[in-house]
Amino acid sequence: MELEINLNKSLEQNATAYFEKSKLMKKKYLGINKAIEFQNKKEQKKVILSNDIIKPKKKWFEKFRWFFSSDNFLVIGGKNAKMNEEIIKNYMKNEDVYFHAEVFGAPHCIIKTKDEKTNRIRVVPNSTMIEAAQFAITFSKAFESGQSTADAYSVKPEQVSKRAPTGTSMGTGAFMIYGERNWFKKTPINVAIGFYQKEKKLMAGPVTAIKKNCIHVIKLNQGTIEKNVVAKTIFEKYSKKDLNVSNDEILSLLPNGKFGIIE
Repeated sequence: MELEINLNKSLEQNATAYFEKSKLMKKKYLGINKAIEFQNKKEQKKVILSNDIIKPKKKWFEKFRWFFSSDNFLVIGGKNAKMNEEIIKNYMKNEDVYFHAEVFGAPHCIIKTKDEKTNRIRVVPNSTMIEAAQFAITFSKAFESGQSTADAYSVKPEQVSKRAPTGTSMGTGAFMIYGERNWFKKTPINVAIGFYQKEKKLMAGPVTAIKKNCIHVIKLNQGTIEKNVVAKTIFEKYSKKDLNVSNDEILSLLPNGKFGIIE
């Protein structure tokens, strides 16, 4: 390293000049580092915002089992006793339709009839009623036990009550049904999974609804493949199509039991 010495100045004056230069260079160095750090933060923020666009925020119904019917009605069901209780107490309205399968471990399901955009109550067509019955049955113990069909029914919300017969009590997620039921006898079990473009996320439900609303549809049936294995297979298929999904997300959407895959 070479230093230039001003012969017209004393040794102390030359040292002071270099000291002042070093302070100035240090300030410039710190300024450059701050500029780089600021730019990096801007780039990171852009990435975060980009990811937010790709991954839309979760809707209220996504913590439950859910699907949109062929007629665009939202249908939700509980994943456990606590969620069943929550659905009936907090989300079922007088205008909705209640569904349940005549199978142990079946979820409490409701068809939401109010249009969120217009606030109008819509009449539920038979196609959606059938899909809701299939949904209630498929996510009950019927799928896991290998049943091909089961019975389901619908009632009005006012027929669903926590009021138990005299001398008995109702546990979490348990409700009494009073009055006449609208039966859907020997409803076939069926389920498919697909990418729901409107919400930009995966959706699982009756085959007719998934085919109507989704792309990259994979139909599932009962078989010999373990749930975690079939979830991994589905994940690999969707990864090849550059869909931003996770293995855990797929697992959460599938009913319990063993599977076969139908393209």
